[in-house]
Amino acid sequence: MSIVVIGVNHRTGPLSVLERVAIPPEDVSKAVATLSRRDNIGEVVLLSTCNRTEIYAVAEKFHGAYADLCSWLCEVGDLHPDDLNPHLYSQHDGAAVAHLFSVAAGLESAVLGESEILGQVREAWKTAQAEGAARSALNHLFRHAVRVGKRARTQTGIGRKTASVSHAAVEMIAEGVDSLAEQRVLILGAGVMGERVALAFRDRGVAHLTVVNRDPARARALADRVNGAAVEFEHFDEALASADIVVSCTGASTPILTTDVLAPRAGSPLHIVDIAVPRDVDPSVGALPDVTVLDLDDLRDWADRGLSSRAAESDRVRTIVADEVEMFHLDAQARQAAPLVAALRRRAEEIGDAELDRYAKRLASLSGEQRETVEAMVRSLVAKLLHEPSVRLAHDAGTPRGERNAAAIRDVFDLH
Repeated sequence: MSIVVIGVNHRTGPLSVLERVAIPPEDVSKAVATLSRRDNIGEVVLLSTCNRTEIYAVAEKFHGAYADLCSWLCEVGDLHPDDLNPHLYSQHDGAAVAHLFSVAAGLESAVLGESEILGQVREAWKTAQAEGAARSALNHLFRHAVRVGKRARTQTGIGRKTASVSHAAVEMIAEGVDSLAEQRVLILGAGVMGERVALAFRDRGVAHLTVVNRDPARARALADRVNGAAVEFEHFDEALASADIVVSCTGASTPILTTDVLAPRAGSPLHIVDIAVPRDVDPSVGALPDVTVLDLDDLRDWADRGLSSRAAESDRVRTIVADEVEMFHLDAQARQAAPLVAALRRRAEEIGDAELDRYAKRLASLSGEQRETVEAMVRSLVAKLLHEPSVRLAHDAGTPRGERNAAAIRDVFDLH
C-alpha cells in the first residue's frame, strides 16, 4: 500500500492548464466520490486552490493509481494526455508525505508562507471525510499535516508580512499606482477571496470601495464591513465605468470582463488584477489601450522578488518539515506494530485467565478482596513481561530487525 500524490501547480504548469483542471468548491465533494470509486484507489483527498490541483490517494499499486488519476484529470480538463503530462508531478510514500507537509507549511505557495493554504488543506480533508473517502491512512496523514502547518507558523516568521494571495494582490497593486487610498476600487466577487481583498484595501486606507456579487445580500454585507457600496451583478458595468482598479475573484466558469464590456470606458486608465481560477478576464482585454491586466502569474513573479528576505525562515521551515516527516514515519511504523502488540497482549491475557480458572478451586477460600489482589498481580505480571517486547516491536517496525522479531513473536505465540 502506498500514499500517492499527483497534480499540477503554479510551478509546473501555466495558468492556462491550471484553470482547466481547477475544481470549484461546490464540485469537490462529487469529484472525491467519483475518484474514490476508481479501481486502484483506496482513499482519496482532493486539494484544489488557485495555485494547485492535486490528489492524494492510498493505492495498492502505484502505476494503476497513477493511470486512474491522470485519466481523471484529463477528463476534467478536457485535455489530451500529451498536453497534461508535461505539467504533472507525482510522488509516493515518503516523498508524498514531505510534499503535503511542505504545502501545509506554505513552502509550495506562490506567496511564500501564505496563511490561506492551511485552511484549504483542512477543508479538503474535511470534505473527503464527509464522503467516506479519507479513512485511517489519510486521516493520519492530514492530521499530521495540519500540525506541521501550525508549527511552521508559530515557530518561524514564514507567515509574517504579506501572508495571503489577497493581501499580496493589494500590495502588488499599491506598487503600480500613485496614492492607493485615493483610488476607486471595484471588487468582483464577495467570497472568501473577495472578502480578504476588500479588508486589505480597507486596511490600506482606501475610501472608495464597491463590491459586486451575484448574491446582492452577500455584496451588501461585505460592503457594510468596509464602509463601501454594493452593486448588483447585473449593473456592475455602471460601477466599472468609474473604477480605477478592478480586482476580480468570482467563481465564474467563463470570462466576465471582455473587450465588449470594457469598450465603453475606453481612454480611462484602468488596473485589473484577476486572481480567479478559471480567469475572469478574457486575454484580449490586455491589448486595450490604457488597460493594465495582471493575473496569478504576475502575482507569482511579484512574490518571487521577496523570497530572499524570507530565505532564513524558509530554511527553518524545511527543517521542521524534515523533522515532522521523520516523526510521521516513526509513528506510522508504530501503528503497523500495533495489531501484533494487541494480539500478543490478548494471548497473554488469555493464558493468565486460563491459569486463574485452573486454580479456581484452590482460590475459592480467598475473600473477594484477596481474590482481586491475586487477579491484579497476574495482570501486572503479564503487563511487565510484555512491556519490553511491545516497545521493541513498535521501535523496530518497518526494519529488517523488526520483521524478524515480529515473525518470531507470531511463531512462538502462534499468532498467525
